[in-house]
Amino acid sequence: MIRILAALLVAFLTFSGLATTSLSAQTAADQPVSDSQPASTMSKLQSVVQAHFSKIKKGSVKTAQPVIDAIQETGDPAASRFLVNWQSKDLWYRKSDDLIVTVKRESGKNYTLMDITTGEPIGKAVKKEIKQIKPNSGVRALLGAALVASQLVSDDLATRKDSLDSLARDPKPDHLGPLRKAIARESDAGLKADMVRLERLLTMQYDKDTAARVAAIESFSSDLGLDVRARLNPMLDTRLMVAQTAPKKGTFARILKLGSDETLGRDEAYAMLVAKGWAPEDIKADAKTKALITHIADGKVGSIAVSALGTQEARDKAYAQLVERGLAPADPSAEAITETLKQASFYEVYLEPSPEVVAATKATLSSIETKVAWSEVADLFLDGLSLASIFFLAAIGLAITFGVMGVINMAHGEFIMMGAYTGYVIQQFVTNYTLSILLAIPAAFAVTFLAGVAMERLIIRHLYHRPLETLLATFGVSIALQQLAKNIFGTQARPLTSPDWLDGALVINDVISISWIRVAIFGLSVLFFAMLWFTLNKTRLGLETRAVTQNPRMAASMGINPDRINMLTFGLGSGIAGIAGVAIGLFAKVTSELGADYIVQSFMTVVVGGVGNIWGTLAGAAMIGFLQKGIEWFNPSNTLAAQTFMIIFIIIFIQFRPRGIIALKGRAAGD
Repeated sequence: MIRILAALLVAFLTFSGLATTSLSAQTAADQPVSDSQPASTMSKLQSVVQAHFSKIKKGSVKTAQPVIDAIQETGDPAASRFLVNWQSKDLWYRKSDDLIVTVKRESGKNYTLMDITTGEPIGKAVKKEIKQIKPNSGVRALLGAALVASQLVSDDLATRKDSLDSLARDPKPDHLGPLRKAIARESDAGLKADMVRLERLLTMQYDKDTAARVAAIESFSSDLGLDVRARLNPMLDTRLMVAQTAPKKGTFARILKLGSDETLGRDEAYAMLVAKGWAPEDIKADAKTKALITHIADGKVGSIAVSALGTQEARDKAYAQLVERGLAPADPSAEAITETLKQASFYEVYLEPSPEVVAATKATLSSIETKVAWSEVADLFLDGLSLASIFFLAAIGLAITFGVMGVINMAHGEFIMMGAYTGYVIQQFVTNYTLSILLAIPAAFAVTFLAGVAMERLIIRHLYHRPLETLLATFGVSIALQQLAKNIFGTQARPLTSPDWLDGALVINDVISISWIRVAIFGLSVLFFAMLWFTLNKTRLGLETRAVTQNPRMAASMGINPDRINMLTFGLGSGIAGIAGVAIGLFAKVTSELGADYIVQSFMTVVVGGVGNIWGTLAGAAMIGFLQKGIEWFNPSNTLAAQTFMIIFIIIFIQFRPRGIIALKGRAAGD
C-alpha cells in the first residue's frame, strides 16, 4: 500500500513540473519582443561592433584600424556593408543602450531602426532617441582602403573587376598594400595582369623604396598608355625659386633668364625679391597718386601747388619731397630694379625629392615620346591609306567611264548616292545588318548598272567625242537625280547601319587605331582593283573594251559591236560606283548631296593618276589621300583649308605632268 501511494506521489509531482514548465514557456511566448537586443541573441558582427562602440562613435586614425580589422575578421557577409555605412555616415546609435543600427526615416522625426547584420527592422525611435555617427576624413580614408581590400579579394569576379576599375580612377597611397595582397590571390589571368600594371603605376608614385620606384618607372619605357604619361608628367612638376647666389649644379631643373623666358615676367620676378625682403617695393602709379592725395595740405603737396600737378614731372617731384620727409616709401628707379634683378638667380626645382626618380622619369618619358612620335607617323600613314582607299573606291568606276571611255560624267557622284540609298532601302526590310549589307552590294550594283545603261543609251551615245555637251548634259542629270532623291527620301540624313562586327576600331596602342569600317573599305578597294584589272586584262569584255577605246573602226571591222561595248562599259563603271556608295554610306551621312562630296576628288584621282590606267587611278588615290592627311596634320581643325591647298598643289602638279603619274604609252597616249 505504501509503495502504491509513493508511486502516485511521484507521478503527481512529475506532472506538476511539466505543466509549470509549459505554462512558463507559453507566458514567455505571449510577451512582446523588447526593443533591446540581449547579448546572447546578437550576431557575431553586432557583438564585435558593440564591443568597440566608443571607438566607432568617436574614432580616430589611430584607433579605427584595429576596429576595422576586427570587423573584417568576423567573416560576416554583412561586414562590408557595415563598413560602407560607416564610411558614408549612415550609422546611428540608440542613446538608451548604445545599440549601433542603421535607420530608415518614416515621417517627420520618426525612424525605423534596422539591424546592421540582417537589415531587418528591430524597433522604432524618434530623432531625440538616436544619434548619427560621423567619422572624420582620416577614418573614412581607412574605411575606403579596407573596402578596396575586401572587394579585391571577393569571390565574385565582377566585384573584383569593378573594384579595380574604381581604384584605378582614384588611387591612393594606402591602396598599394591591399592591391599587392590581391595580386597574390588572383586566379583570373586577365584581371591579374591589370592588377600588376596598376600596382606598378602606384609603386612609381607612392612606394617608399626609391629602387622600387625607379624599377617601376623604367618598366613603362615602352608603354604608350595615356594613364602612364598622366602619372609620369606630374612627377616632373617644378616650383619657382629665387636666391641671391647661383644654385649648385644638380639642385635645379632649369635656370630662368628674364627677358628670354616667358614663364617669368620682370614684375613677377621683382615681386619675389620684395617678398623676400631683398629689394624695396616698386611703387605703382596708383599708389603714388593716392599718397599725393593723402598729403595735400593748404592746397599743396610739399612745396608744389595742386594746380601744378598736371604733368608727370611735377608729380614725380612732389612724390620725391614726400619721400625726403619720410611720408612715403622710396620708389626704386628702373635702372635700380634692373640691377637688383641681375644680382638674383631665378630657377625651378623638382617637387620630387629623389634625383634617381627624376632621372628615371625623364629617361622613360623621353623613350615614350620617341615611340609616340613614330606611332603618330604610323597612325597618319594609316589615315592616309584609309582616305586613299575611299577615294579609290569612289573613283574606280569613273576610271572606266572617263579614264577608258573618255566620257565626262558629272553624274558619277549621283550613282554613288543611289548605291547608298539602295542599301538604306534594303535595311528597311532586312533587319539583320550583316545580311542586309550582303544583299545591298549586288542590289546597288544592279540598280546603278541599269541606271548607267539607260543614261548611256538615252544621252551619252549621242554625245561621243563632244566633251562640252557631255559635261553639260550629265551635269543636268546630276541635278535631276539629286532633286529626285530629295523628293523620295527627303532632306534629312538617312542611316545606313553597319553590322556589329564592324563596330569599334582596330586598336594597336593608345595612339594607333583605325575603325573596322575603314579596314573593310580598304579590303573592298583591293578586291575591286583586282577584279577590275582582271576584267580589263584577262577577259574578252576587257579586250574588246580596250580595242574599242583605242580604235573603234578597227574593232568594228573585227566583228566587235562598239555600241554594245560602250553600253556595258558605262554600265560597269556606274555599277561599281553604286557599290562604292554602299561602302561610303556606312560611315558618311546618306543624303542627296552624298555624291557631290566625292565627285571632285574622283575626277582629281583619275586625272592625277593618269587617264585610262587603273594603276594610275590607284596611284592618284594614294597621292591625294596621303597629301590631304599630311596637310590636315598641320592644321587638323580646318579640313576645308587642307582640301583647298591640296587642289592648288594638284593644279601645279598637272602643269608639270599633264598626263598624270602613270601616263599611257603607245597609240592611245596620243588621243
